[in-house]
Amino acid sequence: MHKSLRSRRIALLSTAAAASLLLTACGGGSSSGSDIKAFTLTINDDNHIVQQELTALGKGSCTSQNKALPLKIQTLPIGNVDQKVQLLAGQNALPVQFAAGGTPQLTKTLDKAGQVLDLEKTLKDLGVWNDLQPAAVKTVENLYGKFNVMPYQFNIEGIWYNKRLFADHHIAVPTSYDQLVAAAAKFKGAGVTPFSADGKDGWPLTRLVSGYLYRELGPGALQAVADGKAKLTDPAYVKAAQAIADLGRAGYFGKGVGSIDYDTATQQFLTGKAAMFYMGSWALGDFNDAAKNKIGAANVGFMPFPTVAGGKGSADQIPANVGLPIAVSAKSYNAEVGNWLSCITKNYGAASLKDQGTVSGFKPNGDTGTLPPLTQTVQDTITKTKTSTLWFEALFNTKATETSQTNAAPLVTGSLSAKDFMKKVQADLDNG
Repeated sequence: MHKSLRSRRIALLSTAAAASLLLTACGGGSSSGSDIKAFTLTINDDNHIVQQELTALGKGSCTSQNKALPLKIQTLPIGNVDQKVQLLAGQNALPVQFAAGGTPQLTKTLDKAGQVLDLEKTLKDLGVWNDLQPAAVKTVENLYGKFNVMPYQFNIEGIWYNKRLFADHHIAVPTSYDQLVAAAAKFKGAGVTPFSADGKDGWPLTRLVSGYLYRELGPGALQAVADGKAKLTDPAYVKAAQAIADLGRAGYFGKGVGSIDYDTATQQFLTGKAAMFYMGSWALGDFNDAAKNKIGAANVGFMPFPTVAGGKGSADQIPANVGLPIAVSAKSYNAEVGNWLSCITKNYGAASLKDQGTVSGFKPNGDTGTLPPLTQTVQDTITKTKTSTLWFEALFNTKATETSQTNAAPLVTGSLSAKDFMKKVQADLDNG
């Protein structure tokens, strides 16, 4: 699933180009609910889970819906999805369901053009709104300003830790940032790498920056930047970058963090070479894989990013994302589409857990089978979470995202100061 998240870094056509393309929507081919012959879905080809689960529902709980409006899936390479969606939008020919843009801006642009179905109103009208996880609803609202995508995937993020290493070194699970730093110092002193991190891609490091920001300033910290009410160069924001830079300066990410990729970082943690690993719950597949997880799933624990002394945020405000979510065409909506959406909302949560062991933004109504303990932990955490936060670059433009993630390793290796790191990213936000 992490591939879907990293795909957000793929360069998009500019917002201006998207808007220009959408202006052509008044001409060309068109479709309406009465013309719909299939429950079509255009999705990235590496997202097998959603494809497989919708197909299974069409043969199971949603058999009657599938007979009335057959499911038809078109897949595209992830790099082609945004361009294809914009092209179809310009022709008034969007499929019923389609992968939302790599950044929220594309979906927002489509929504302004009347192309995206208001799912909150629709699902409330269908009587299935309460079948959604509140945390997933909040995450979508944080990203798009309203609930207008289907959360087929829902991931929470936090610090996974090696229970055995913590026990062997008599270290309590940290609940404050100061305790986290103290634990890291003790592990390093004992010859254990405190944190495994993918510095090559950068985003696992910048997620630590946003983790600190949300605990220091509260869940609205980065929305304030997006709204122009604050800047990353403000002292409180630079302080967060400095805190993570200090972890790197102390050697808590080990050697060569800038050359370590996702798979290597995962392997370091799962072979017991690192005590902690900040990552999303999409990593459950590796954690629950006995062949990959050499420390054993029973020795993996989960803790939220800890509180910062005097901060406005709390540890129960969990960072979350919805992968590459799926929007619904407003112009394709009809009663048969509504029946499909109703059936999916009621049944997808339990089905995806039982069939694939994957967590979604739908409540798991019904039989989920016996879940692996780590998967159950994530599901329980999601159920209890009422307020979710986003990742560092969630509301950034493409250029600022690239600058942030490219410069994350220099930030923690000391070749770029916290102030200059934030200055570079803010410059791209200002010019975006």
